[in-house]
Amino acid sequence: MSPLISTIEITRPPGEVFSYITDPTRFTEWQGDVVRVRTEKDGPHDVGARFTTTRRIGRTERTMTQEVTEFDSPAHWAVRGLDGPLRPAMDITVEPLAEGTRSRVTFALDFAPQGIGVPLLPLVRRRARKGAPISYRKLKKRLEGSSVG
Repeated sequence: MSPLISTIEITRPPGEVFSYITDPTRFTEWQGDVVRVRTEKDGPHDVGARFTTTRRIGRTERTMTQEVTEFDSPAHWAVRGLDGPLRPAMDITVEPLAEGTRSRVTFALDFAPQGIGVPLLPLVRRRARKGAPISYRKLKKRLEGSSVG
């Protein structure tokens, strides 16, 4: 299956957008299903950095470890899940617009199912297709409504 692709435009410079969206400690601020995140080191979260994310999925909480696989600030960041039955893969691209005063952000979300995750994949993709755009809109609103520090 192909990744779930979403694109948004944010009225903030690419460096600010990139810094915010690639900081796992800020995921709880814009990703509605993220309960908590634990990082192995303080930023930047470049290649090889790992973090553990706990997400609420239905009535349960699931914890997974992810690793940064690509880091090209302020343009591209990619992470892959290392454990669990549905290992997420997220590729984020940030492009400058309007002479660097705005940004176009493209999210490519995919999953690598393992074992019991294989039959769950269609359900998880449906939920992600519905829920991810809500998180992206929340991200846009948050970044455009405040100063990012």
